[in-house]
Amino acid sequence: MKISAVLFLLAIAGFVVAQETGEAFIREFTGTVEVRALGSAWTPAETGQRISGDTEISTGFKSTALIVLGNSTLTVRPLTRLSLEELQNRLGNEEVHLYLQSGRVRAEVTPPRGGKIDFTVRSPSVTASVRGTSFDFDGVNLWVDEGVVRFTGSDGLAVYVRAGHSSISDPETGRTAGMMEQTRTALAPAMTTATVENMTVTPAALPDKVDVDYSLNWN
Repeated sequence: MKISAVLFLLAIAGFVVAQETGEAFIREFTGTVEVRALGSAWTPAETGQRISGDTEISTGFKSTALIVLGNSTLTVRPLTRLSLEELQNRLGNEEVHLYLQSGRVRAEVTPPRGGKIDFTVRSPSVTASVRGTSFDFDGVNLWVDEGVVRFTGSDGLAVYVRAGHSSISDPETGRTAGMMEQTRTALAPAMTTATVENMTVTPAALPDKVDVDYSLNWN
């Protein structure tokens, strides 16, 4: 019991220090979680373990890890592999850059007090970048709970996804679906074709315009 209490206090102390200095560490984990530095072998993760740039993290089946990244936290889902590319605190502003090779993560992004944050998670086909928000990302699909996420495909074009909305990218074309396209899909009737006495009948086309509120409010 005493050892557990000491470990808990050390984890809390490390969390406070990480927030102030922009450091990263493993706050807690369950199951099989491994880490490795660039060019090193995989080793079992430890609670409170510091993470530096170019460190890879891997979670096994039914395994998760909660990682503190400066003022933000990242929940690494089962069967996920990612790497921390950069974590910097410059004049009170934070930069966090992650590369998601496979799997899924949930980010709780919080800017430092009095500063700004540049938080990005990229996969082989798309990049999600945010300013103070909460979202889930699996490298292709994006779900936003709070704030706004800038979702950029490999084609260089971006859409802004607001709270309560989602978006998806096409790994082959690198294109991301905007809210207008999703609205059209949701409103579209079943596209069936019927033939009656040699006459083809198709449903009426969708209207050319669907009103969607694109206003953004950056705090």
